[in-house]
Amino acid sequence: MADGKSSPIRSACFIVPTYNEAENIVAIIRQILGLERAYLSVQVLVVDDSSPDGTANLVLELEDERVCVLSGKKQGLGSAYIRGFAHVLEHMSVDAIVQMDADFSHAPTDASRLLAQLENSDVAIGSRYVAGGSVDPAWGLRRRLISKFGNMFARYVAGIYRVRDCTAGFKAIRVEALRRAFPLRLRVQGYVFQVASLHALHISGASIAEVPIYFADRAAGETKLGRDDVIEFFVHVWWLRLLSRKTFIKFALTGLSGVVVNLASFQLLLSTVTNPYLSSAIAIEASIIWNFFLNNFWTFRDRAISSRKRVRGLKFNAVSLLTLALSFSTFVLLRWLFPEHPAWLSQLISIFPAALANYFANSYWTFKSDQV
Repeated sequence: MADGKSSPIRSACFIVPTYNEAENIVAIIRQILGLERAYLSVQVLVVDDSSPDGTANLVLELEDERVCVLSGKKQGLGSAYIRGFAHVLEHMSVDAIVQMDADFSHAPTDASRLLAQLENSDVAIGSRYVAGGSVDPAWGLRRRLISKFGNMFARYVAGIYRVRDCTAGFKAIRVEALRRAFPLRLRVQGYVFQVASLHALHISGASIAEVPIYFADRAAGETKLGRDDVIEFFVHVWWLRLLSRKTFIKFALTGLSGVVVNLASFQLLLSTVTNPYLSSAIAIEASIIWNFFLNNFWTFRDRAISSRKRVRGLKFNAVSLLTLALSFSTFVLLRWLFPEHPAWLSQLISIFPAALANYFANSYWTFKSDQV
């Protein structure tokens, strides 16, 4: 979108994904249709994942030409939105789409403010984490920590630094911006779709704004977020980073090679040194030294760095020890937050924030370029 104001929004399609939302769907549709004005036509596309509670049938019983149902097998939130986006782009003529939940977590009345914001931007996010935004007081500490950590992780790993609420599910998007981003192919099924679609819009050049909202807890029905969604979220956000950052790819490959050096050194030392704890400590330091030299002469070799190698080496060691502490702290926190999940999953996830901190600390401190 060019600088300044763009054309006003005259028509919008609300895409509402559903699975077992019979208790909410009719009421939410009626509130959405109530947003229609002389200057704004409104349509609703319900993307239902074959809900066994009859959600789709309730929508059809409304017999309103402004409302339609797109049914399909249950594959997750991301798959539902992708089907909905494709349907709008191929079969509908509207200026914008609004994506929102069916459970009244997103107030339909707030959609008017999001659509108004599209006169100045391509994407308007209903944000919980900008000034004026908030979440339901019923949210417990555990849920708040999960949401905050997920947002921080997505912002800094996927590189969407200026957006405060990267996991928001309440957005208004200009169809022309969606059309530019959609060919990037979003291969996601679960809740990570919110980050993947925002990342696609971001790298396709869309201008993004955030509008503060109050995020209410659902009054009826059950949340659909599961363990598989959590795993997909962390894995796919890392994948987004790998696709867009060559230096980060090199850093990640160096880290993997360091794991090999660590394990090989440990096995070699174990055959000659009887104390496994001493062998482990030496193997860890060997991998740190290996990683330092590989990063120095390959990952960051194009940077103009005047500091001496021994100074960089000390910095690298300090960062490595601090990130090991961060990884362990994350493991302990996850065991407290999710005691029902297997320990190996907490161990796996704890690697990601440590690796992220390791990359940023070394990129912006140890191997910081002298060039501004």
